Amino acid sequence: MSRVSLDPSVRDVLVLVATGVSVLAFVLALVALLSQRRTRRDLTILQADGDAPTFVAAVARKSEQVRALRAEVDDLAALLARTRTELSDALRHVSVVRYDAFGDMGGRLSFSAAMLDDGGDGLVLTAIHGRSETRSYIKGVKGGSSESSLSPEEQQAVAYAMRGVAS
Repeated sequence: MSRVSLDPSVRDVLVLVATGVSVLAFVLALVALLSQRRTRRDLTILQADGDAPTFVAAVARKSEQVRALRAEVDDLAALLARTRTELSDALRHVSVVRYDAFGDMGGRLSFSAAMLDDGGDGLVLTAIHGRSETRSYIKGVKGGSSESSLSPEEQQAVAYAMRGVAS
């Protein structure tokens, strides 16, 4: 075998090129290794709640879980709509006005309480406290007004409750 002799400058260039190629190969190998680790970690996350043998099986299982969750969200949205409809009929706007019905009695023991739904329908409960007895009255309210005449305190209670209806 014959030996090839190279010029020292060409040899130095070849050594530098070979070193550069090997460093580049090493960097590419590191990038590939890190990418593989990241992919394995992602697959492990996908498989967290089961043992899917492949990426496709894990994605299929997650896709099915998402479909089930969407169906559950749709059911909850329908339930929320029904609840909102029912809630509009609930007596949830309440106001109480306390007062002294008689000048010689103190302590504001008499009251008028208005209880209305979102449409302004409901009732006014009034209790008038006297020295020897307390009388209670209930009057219906439709659309924020009553067929029966309302006392000023009852009107005030309805007005306060209607503010809650408007908001």
